[in-house]
Amino acid sequence: MSIQQSELILNPDGSIYHLNLKPENIANDIIFVGDQDRVDKITDRFDSVEFTTQKREFKTSTGIYKGKRLSVISTGIGPDNIDIVLNELDALVNIDLKTRQSKKELTALNIVRIGTSGSLQKDIPVDSFLMSSHALDLNGMLHSYQIEEISNEEIENAFVKHTNWSTKKSNPILIENSSELAQKLDSEKIFKGITATAGGFYGPQGRVLRLPLQDADINNKIDSFNFNGNRITNLEMETSAIYGLSKLLGHNAVSMNAIIANRANGTFSEDYQKVVEDLIEYSLNKLAE
Repeated sequence: MSIQQSELILNPDGSIYHLNLKPENIANDIIFVGDQDRVDKITDRFDSVEFTTQKREFKTSTGIYKGKRLSVISTGIGPDNIDIVLNELDALVNIDLKTRQSKKELTALNIVRIGTSGSLQKDIPVDSFLMSSHALDLNGMLHSYQIEEISNEEIENAFVKHTNWSTKKSNPILIENSSELAQKLDSEKIFKGITATAGGFYGPQGRVLRLPLQDADINNKIDSFNFNGNRITNLEMETSAIYGLSKLLGHNAVSMNAIIANRANGTFSEDYQKVVEDLIEYSLNKLAE
């Protein structure tokens, strides 16, 4: 059965609606960044760039780095944007845009998020790199999908009990990274842990300006959670959506975090841009191996 035009929206030139991309414009190995200006910081290292486009906050460039074809896409901020980006990327490789039907042979993309994050643990310092072994979804976007196969009830229930999680909030979901892709990007210098993904920057991450929080002690509860040695190491706004949708759609995903702040001891990197640049260089070389 063909997918209706209202559900799979294409631009007049045949490109997918938000990303402004056609299937031939993307590589199978894709780097996600939040900031559109960071796309050029990555592709400046490429041997060549074959394609670039931008629509709204979604900027995409595809080219060659050390013989490896890579695409870099800016997603903007938050899980709602990831919902757009991942569904449209999947449509580009796994739906025939002319017949509007799913392909019989599906393609698995390799997706690496390179982003900034704040550490929640005193022993994970600023200027370090952290790979998200798992993502803990605190924002609820994934509940729009059938997530039973990718969730981990035992640890989710333990987190709910430990934090006395409000029943008015979406139930947390824990999703693993792609072990195959993680192995490719791993090294002794990389910290690992559970990355919590919030749906906002202020209240959802426990920050108080003028509005009081639903749970004033939520950050301390998150920081102190430990399940069989697994801690929540950092907090950001995209990883759980990337992991969840990638698992559901059959793609591989790993989130690489440049730790630029430590909220446990109140420190911030003296040169956070260098930390990001170093993580870009590290990740590119690992992908090109």
